[in-house]
Amino acid sequence: MATSSTRETFDDSDTRHDEMHSTIETWLEDLVCEVDDAVSSEQFRAWLDVQSRFHDYSHRNTLLIKLQCPHATKVAGYRTWQNEFDRHVKEGEKAIWIWAPIIARQCPECENSPSYHERSGCEYDDTEPDEWEKGLVGFRPASVFDVSQTEGEPLPELETEANGDADELVSVLLEVASALELDVGLVPPQEWSHGSAKGICQYRLGKQPLVEVRDHENEADLSITLVHEYAHALLHSGTDTEDERSKRELEAEAVGYIVGRYFGLDTSGSAFYLAAWEGDEPETILDRLERISSTVQEIIDVVEEVMSDE
Repeated sequence: MATSSTRETFDDSDTRHDEMHSTIETWLEDLVCEVDDAVSSEQFRAWLDVQSRFHDYSHRNTLLIKLQCPHATKVAGYRTWQNEFDRHVKEGEKAIWIWAPIIARQCPECENSPSYHERSGCEYDDTEPDEWEKGLVGFRPASVFDVSQTEGEPLPELETEANGDADELVSVLLEVASALELDVGLVPPQEWSHGSAKGICQYRLGKQPLVEVRDHENEADLSITLVHEYAHALLHSGTDTEDERSKRELEAEAVGYIVGRYFGLDTSGSAFYLAAWEGDEPETILDRLERISSTVQEIIDVVEEVMSDE
């Protein structure tokens, strides 16, 4: 599924716009095909199987997890790690505490469990407690642990990182942020507080969007992460709604994929990235061709202008 890393050039100013647009459309069609291939791959099926075994946590529990372990990405109980994933919590690790639901038979009238029903003063006695339906009767503290606190069998991973020779692309992308009216910063890994995210884009009232990216050694992937977050900043201010979230990710990753290919990087990992997103079909990328294409060209133009001056 490797994407060709041959660098494209469009030197003829008279035909450049049309040639770029045509090439971008072709590359987006390639990306759709690569996503389809990724979804049907054994690697993706193995990853999906493991993901399905992790619980979705409520907003309250998600906040509790992040407060206690900001870098947490996948959490499960002590026995779940052992029995489901063949991993073991490392000695000395501190538990992350959440609220676990208590499911029990509950009174149809007062909705308490049988023991609390007897003390509540509720007079319901039309049916016996063993005939009551089960439901949520309360919460109890429960301990979970993040995958980083465990050791054992590795979890399957999706190879989403870009690869190749990024040359000076990272430094140029940082330099052109001002021309794109963005604030940008590379954050050392030890100071990163956004979990498994590689980058974030924050829209600020009365200020330029702020892009922050976790610094790491793979400069090709670092470049594409910057482009991905730049695309969010240029395209998605004011569209921060849940129903638009997957469409925003499709657009941003498509921009990163195209810009990366243009500069000769292997961005085939974008297929796995998009395959992992639930929501819109990859064909939605083609429906948004004009938005993606104009953003790609805007980023490429400012990057090439700086490169040509060096």
